[in-house]
Formats: sequence, C-alpha cells, structure tokens
Amino acid sequence: MPRATPLFTPVLIVGCIIIMASFAVRASFGVFQIPIAEEFGWLRAEFSLAIAIQNLAWGVGQPIFGAIAEKIGDRKAIILGAIIYAAGLVLSAGATTPFEMQAYEWLVGFGIAGTGFGVVLAVVGRASSDENRSMSLAIVTAAGSAGQIIGAPTAEFLLGMMSWQMVFMVFAGTVLALILTLPLMRAPAAASKAELEESMGQILTRAFKDPSYTLIFLGFFSCGYQLAFITAHFPAFVTEMCGPILPGGVLHSMGVTTTSALGAVSIALIGASNVGGTLMAGWLGNRYSKKYLLAGIYTARTVVAAVFILMPITPMSVIVFSVVMGSLWLATVPLTSGLIAHLYGLRYMGTLYGIVFFSHQLGGFLGVWLGGRMYDVYGDYTFVWWIGVAVGAFSAIVHLPVRETSPKAVAA
Repeated sequence: MPRATPLFTPVLIVGCIIIMASFAVRASFGVFQIPIAEEFGWLRAEFSLAIAIQNLAWGVGQPIFGAIAEKIGDRKAIILGAIIYAAGLVLSAGATTPFEMQAYEWLVGFGIAGTGFGVVLAVVGRASSDENRSMSLAIVTAAGSAGQIIGAPTAEFLLGMMSWQMVFMVFAGTVLALILTLPLMRAPAAASKAELEESMGQILTRAFKDPSYTLIFLGFFSCGYQLAFITAHFPAFVTEMCGPILPGGVLHSMGVTTTSALGAVSIALIGASNVGGTLMAGWLGNRYSKKYLLAGIYTARTVVAAVFILMPITPMSVIVFSVVMGSLWLATVPLTSGLIAHLYGLRYMGTLYGIVFFSHQLGGFLGVWLGGRMYDVYGDYTFVWWIGVAVGAFSAIVHLPVRETSPKAVAA
C-alpha cells in the first residue's frame, strides 16, 4: 500500500510564513487613514487613492511575478518582491505630499505581488499531491487571514508608541526578514508530459478562448472590490459611524474602549473568522463543485453586506458582521485558484491566476478609491457600500455558467 503524502511540508510551512507576514503589513493600511490625514490635513480621498494604487499595482504585478517565477524560479521572484516591498514602505515613510505617497504605493503594490498569492499558491500547488492540493491552497490562504488578525492590531499598538513613519520602517524590516526562510522553499516543477509540451503562449491562448476563464476573471472583480474597500475604510467607518461602546460591557471589559480600537479589532476578527472559513472552503472544494461553492459565497456576502448597512451601526452589529463576513472573506481564493489549476494544469498556474487576480485588484482599486471619493462628496460610505452589494450579486450569477471540465484534457 503506497505511503500517504504528508500535507504539511517545508514548502507549505514557508509559504504560510511569507503570506502571513506580507498580508499582516498590507491589511494594516486602513489603520493609518486617520493619523496620516490628520498630520498633513489631507482629504480622505488622497490617502485612499494611495491604497487604491497599491491594490492596482498588486494586480498589475501579479501576472508579471507569476511569469518571472515560472521563468527564473519561485525563490528569486519572492526575493525581488520582498526588496521592492520594503523599499516602497521605506519611501512611503518619508512621504509628505499625497503625490509622493501615491507614487511610492506602486512599489508597495508590486512588492505584495512578489510575496503574495500568485507566486506562493503556484509553488505550493506544484509541491502538493493531488489529494492534498485543495487543502494546501486553503491553508496558505488561511495564513493570509492569520496575518490580518495580527496586522491591524499590531499597527494600532505600535502607533501608540511611535510615529506612523517608524511603524512603516518596522514593517519594512519584517518584510526583508522573509528572505531568510527561502532556503526551505524547494518545490518540484510538478507537470504532466502534456503540460510540458505546451508553451506559455499556447496555454494563454487556450485560456483566453475559453468562456469559462472570462467568467472567472469577471467574477473575481467583486471579491477585490469588497475586500479592499472594507480593509481600507472599515476602521474609519467604525470609528465615525458606530454607536458608543458603553462602560461595563463585554468590549469595554476586554480593553476595547474606543470606536477606533473597535475598528482595528474588527479587521482582526474578520481575519480570525476567515481562517476557519477558508479551511472549510478548501475541504469542500475537494468534494463539491467549485463554481457552485463560489456562487454561494458571493450570494452570502451580498446578503450579509446588505443587512449590515440597513441596520443601525452598533458595536454588536460590527462584531457580528466581522465574524460572518470573515468566514466568507478569502474562501474564494483556494476555490478560484484550484479551479484554474483543474482547468489548465499546474505548469503556468501562477501566470493564469495572476491574470485573473488582476480583475480582483481592479475591483480593489475601485473599492478603495470610490470609498474615499464618495466619502468626501457625501460625508459617508453608504453609496459605495451599495455598489459592493450589487457587484457581489453579479459575481454570484456569472459563476453559474462556468464549465468545470477542461477544454483540453491535461492530467495534473
């Protein structure tokens, strides 16, 4: 009887560490909205545009880093990404005008691409056995949520001891330290004979001609819109819109005494809930139709967001929303990446997923930028929130016609 392939390998563990640290820094940017705006007197839209540009650069850089990893090696791509990421943070720490901040966030975004899902999911996917692949992708995705758990509260804690500029420098050092873990990341180039015989151009042509790939691309847009908008604006939204935290309550007894602290905690709660939600998505993805699971997740997000904005914003509603939305947060990632690997093989998964991820980040750009722009125009986030509800419903619908059989039989 053949020995079972272990789920936890050095590649999986290192992949989790890289994603966790990269996402901890990325998820903290919403905490800096108010401190930076107050120091320089910027409009909300100006720092929002910087975060939006970061998301767009991440999306543009993802297929580029996927191709770099497939041409010169995964570890070299991650090293390049970490250096660019750290450089962007250091330069951002010295920014004093909106234009400078927005320019430097291009570097931060490209750095996230080099240390993010596109590269790491591809290398973990190749290193995993067929029976472990869906769960391995889910575990790495859940590590991103673990980073979110610690990122925003850590930033809030550090801001109590030092300036936001120094916090950026600390984060830059953290990202550079990821390079020390790379000697353990040695993944086989798992690919079938048929995959090896196809060039990148042939694979891309086949994917672009497949309507299912287009539908997956379109459907990932709302995921980016919703996640980026909430990550960038929810702490400020809670700070300004939430009812007071009453003395003697559970939150107050836990040390959460201000709505700004609750805003940071809400991002951590989303991340904590998503660990379980993402692992469940990975488990279900091995057993049920990925397209129907994706449609169900987008439908649930749409309902949860609509109910939340229709109800009074209270500390309890913020907690409930964070927990429920968190369980759906990154659950789309292992299902989407797994679906791409199933349809088109593993050889160029990083590039193919990176192109789809561009749609995600285009949505992220619009979610963050519109959030700041609509806030400055209307004084609240209601209008941009309802756009998120609409695009979530759109994504639920477009996944239904996706064909889950490969347009060309390729044994993974």
